[in-house]
Amino acid sequence: MMAGLLTTSPKTNAQAMIGPNKLNLQSDLMTPEALWGMGRIGASSASPDGKQIVYQVSYYSVEQNKSHTMLFVQNINGKNRVQLTQDTKNESDAVWIEGGRKIAFLRGGEIWTMTPEGKDRRQLTKTKGSIEGFVFSPDGSKVIMIKSIPYHGTIRETPTDLPKATGRLITDMNYRHWDHYVETIAHPFVANVTPDGISNEKDIMAGEPYESPVAPFGGIGQMAWSTDSKRIAYTSRKKEGLLYAISTDTDIYLYDLTTGKTVNLCKPADYTAPQVDATKTMRNQQVNLQKGDMQVGYDVNPKFSPDGRFIAWQSMAHDGYESDLNRLCIMELSTGKKQYLVNKNNFDSNVDDYVWANDSKCVYFLGCWHACVNVYQAMLDGKVLQLTDGWYDYGSIKPLGNTKNLLVSRHSMLQPDDLYLLTLSKTEKKSKLVPLTFENEHILDQLAMPKLQQRWVKTTDGKEELVWIVLPPHFDANKKYPTLLFCEGGPQSPVSQFWSYRWNFFIMAAHGYVVVAPNRRGLPGFGSEWNETVSGDWTGQCMDDYLSAIDDAANNLPFVDKDRLGCIGASFGGFSVYYLAGHHNKRFKAFIAHDGAFNLESMYTDTEEAWFSNWEYDDAYWNKDRSERAKKTYENSPHRFVDKWDTPILVIHGEKDYRINANQGMGAFNAARMRGIPAELLLFPDENHWVLKPQNGILWQRTFFNWLDKWLKQ
Repeated sequence: MMAGLLTTSPKTNAQAMIGPNKLNLQSDLMTPEALWGMGRIGASSASPDGKQIVYQVSYYSVEQNKSHTMLFVQNINGKNRVQLTQDTKNESDAVWIEGGRKIAFLRGGEIWTMTPEGKDRRQLTKTKGSIEGFVFSPDGSKVIMIKSIPYHGTIRETPTDLPKATGRLITDMNYRHWDHYVETIAHPFVANVTPDGISNEKDIMAGEPYESPVAPFGGIGQMAWSTDSKRIAYTSRKKEGLLYAISTDTDIYLYDLTTGKTVNLCKPADYTAPQVDATKTMRNQQVNLQKGDMQVGYDVNPKFSPDGRFIAWQSMAHDGYESDLNRLCIMELSTGKKQYLVNKNNFDSNVDDYVWANDSKCVYFLGCWHACVNVYQAMLDGKVLQLTDGWYDYGSIKPLGNTKNLLVSRHSMLQPDDLYLLTLSKTEKKSKLVPLTFENEHILDQLAMPKLQQRWVKTTDGKEELVWIVLPPHFDANKKYPTLLFCEGGPQSPVSQFWSYRWNFFIMAAHGYVVVAPNRRGLPGFGSEWNETVSGDWTGQCMDDYLSAIDDAANNLPFVDKDRLGCIGASFGGFSVYYLAGHHNKRFKAFIAHDGAFNLESMYTDTEEAWFSNWEYDDAYWNKDRSERAKKTYENSPHRFVDKWDTPILVIHGEKDYRINANQGMGAFNAARMRGIPAELLLFPDENHWVLKPQNGILWQRTFFNWLDKWLKQ
């Protein structure tokens, strides 16, 4: 067996249950196979008394090219871990019901229940596997279920006498989204829960051609029960076609089970949407939409306070701006009075997730500051306290049952997610973290760890940017290492302590590379001004920030080999690679771009979410009176500088990526080859903006490192 590959226990057949295995590594360096051999912790829930947790873990089989999601339960002290899933079926989304006597979960698209010991399993629904998520009412008498219904608002229904026809007659925009054609939409259904099962389901948006939750990432967290079980809050963007494609105006709606009436909590009943030009941003048109407490941006994820007094949700201010500051809005239900509990004045970064305290006196939330995501507390008077610290990202936050403590997940660049108990002091100004799981201990204990450093680098405009430096395992300060500049996507997502199974800094370092990962202009966690600078200026200061980071490393870190530098990135990071390929002044010896935008004029009408290019570019390329920002954007599109390309480039793209279409990657590859530049194209016909299938993931990693090794190590 080749060094570095993992060995597993033999499978008796191709359909054997995929679960946790004892992996014996043949090297102390991370490999793609070891990375894909890790268990991935997902959703978790604490029992009402706070004494047990149930959680899910997904395991992957490269041989079978699929995953298996399993449920586990254990005591809060970390003991008595029991595997609940005992066959090849996926089981997920477990929650405690009936006061902790039962666990409800999804299995094969149906709601099941069982005891905490995994016994007395019962199937509550029979929907032919159509349930995508669920949440029980506080009194246990009803349940909300997410199900998809047929939709033909933008794609005409195929004639019944042509059942084998594959053509789609498209009548409007938003005919495909993320990675699928829009021929179904999700709706919330409410049903009764009885001793005999779940019955009498009702679509609370019946007849409405709108989705809830909102694609592509919306789940059951986009809806919530009121404390008295009489109302349902849900998230929806009630638009179709062109209007959907150019807007992020998503609202919170309140549905009354008794009357059947629905109220929009973000806009008054007499609200009329303004007439706007679909090819210009709201900012460009100077449309005054912020009147009173009206909300026209992205409003999602409602949650009622336990005392029933308030409802909260995450809220952005501007329509069409997906990376606007994510504030926390709370509304007093009796008066309708709203306030932004967490906002630019008390926390100038995004609220990534949040949960009410059980006594309703405060809200706990996750937010990124200086490239780390920590737990914060917001009192109802607006006072914000930081409860955790360190070089980590907290990924989820939930109450630990009815206690004052929290159940959280946490990861870093050097360790994947695990679950922790966050205990709060009586003053709630200090906290203690206790690990509950160590899912991949058996793998990580066999690996030599990279080292992590933090630098503050002076930028060309006199500011400072935070840069992560990742050093290889067995690091020798007297050696010189090939070094990679990592270009982040988004364009406005942080280079925090994230753990990725694709863009994984641990495995890059294990392959002998130093990684330079800057928090360039346009990333959250450094204030709104820093974050917003990139919009309309993709090729300005943020590109200078990239070069400042790699130049600092090359000139000031003696172990960085300035003659062996590479540049890598995906999405906006892929765009950055394409642009830097024509503007790097021979700094780099190799480039890798994944799912990047190459031709911005083409990208403007290629992408399915037109609001994104409208906001970022400011204007359509065909408008004669387009703004100076728009002119600058199109004039600096990477495809205009291919004549200056002089460095080998690997292009990777997924053909089901409808956010940045595959023609962008193919165009870049074709241009490089026509220029006589060494280039390769890794094209995935069955992947979207990510790479999700195990064998594709392994192929991605092998291709990635083969390309870098060829140009930076030989």
